[in-house]
Amino acid sequence: MDKTPNEIRRGLILRKILVIDDENSIRKLLRVSLEANNYQIIEAENAQEGIQKIIEERPEIILLDLGLPDKNGLTVIKEVRQWSSTPIIVLTVQDSDQDKIEALDGGADDYITKSFSIPELLVRIRVALRHTTPQEQGPVFKCGPLEMDLAAHVVKIDSQPIKLTATEFDILKVLIRYKGRVVTHRVLLNEVWGPNSVEHVHYLRVYLGNLRKKLKSETSVEELISTEAGVGYRLIDKD
Repeated sequence: MDKTPNEIRRGLILRKILVIDDENSIRKLLRVSLEANNYQIIEAENAQEGIQKIIEERPEIILLDLGLPDKNGLTVIKEVRQWSSTPIIVLTVQDSDQDKIEALDGGADDYITKSFSIPELLVRIRVALRHTTPQEQGPVFKCGPLEMDLAAHVVKIDSQPIKLTATEFDILKVLIRYKGRVVTHRVLLNEVWGPNSVEHVHYLRVYLGNLRKKLKSETSVEELISTEAGVGYRLIDKD
């Protein structure tokens, strides 16, 4: 298929992003900002139009407002996840941790709270796009000063081996699998301790505190694991 003028800029084929938001000012801001960063933008102002655009346009990323006029954004996520794995980044003005948790547990890949900075949004988009590109993965994962060999059960910081407990290793294994994305308390608890422990958030506070201390790097002052207050944790993507 020939490239259209809108798909070509500076010799690049643009990655396609669908913005579903009923606020014209937000759509305009995103269109101007993202087009300036070599993305092709498609817009929808309600859930029905958005779902139709997903089917017709097949975007590579969906930016979804939770407060749509015709249907709750959480419902849209659940509907879309029945037939599409396209990454969804939720845009929300709501500070409710429960809404964020429901969105992530319902199938969203990430969230960002209005008013957000464009540089932060661009980072989240790049992380989501990396997870849409099939990559050959071996047993060794790297993230900044962190190196984790799943087969050998070895973890290194600044190329030096560190000692983790079996539980700390399992927690880190989950975080690195979702590198750059939020992992909710429920997901971590379920994968590490099992479904009967999903309400025991205090487990995580203790183990994450110890894990952070062991992952301290002499080459970087920035912590590898960030806390998403009331929601979960994120292993910072340093690639």
